[in-house]
Amino acid sequence: MERRIVGFHTDAEDDWVADLDCGHTRHVRHRPPWFSRPWVIDPEQRAAAIGTPMDCVKCDRGEPVPAGSDTSAGHGRSGTTNEHE
Repeated sequence: MERRIVGFHTDAEDDWVADLDCGHTRHVRHRPPWFSRPWVIDPEQRAAAIGTPMDCVKCDRGEPVPAGSDTSAGHGRSGTTNEHE
């Protein structure tokens, strides 16, 4: 199910994670040749990705949204803090 990106944060391994408007998250790693997402390591390109749709496999599986998730569009995080999923 497609959801919109509302922000980003990094996980414990400093990998970028997209915050989705449904409250779920999805990793957006740039690790060529397996994952080619050079835009995620550039702050301006990452900010430009806010609002773009991304498939939420957790919604597809019917997983509940974690407690405390902000599901309001536009309230995601876009900084470089080391927040954990």
